[in-house]
Amino acid sequence: MDIVIDFNPAAFKHGVSEADIRNAFINALYDDVLDGANDKHLLLGCDCNGNILEILYNIIDEYSINVFHAMSCRSIFFHLLDDWRRMYGKNDR
Repeated sequence: MDIVIDFNPAAFKHGVSEADIRNAFINALYDDVLDGANDKHLLLGCDCNGNILEILYNIIDEYSINVFHAMSCRSIFFHLLDDWRRMYGKNDR
């Protein structure tokens, strides 16, 4: 069964489209609970143009989530992608 994604209007505050958010979920590079916030999840994934987005969401139930934040990924989260870079042989440093 597919997960239903609900969108809080705040998710679009930074100009990210619904299509880009959905694409980031399909092309997730990182997805875990945000440090220090048991009810907030951080997903890093690619938009339709391959740019990395940071997305914050809550799990509503086992079939749905609520996205409340989406924007271009800030550098403070890049360290979370280190394992991904190593896995795929990327080395930007």
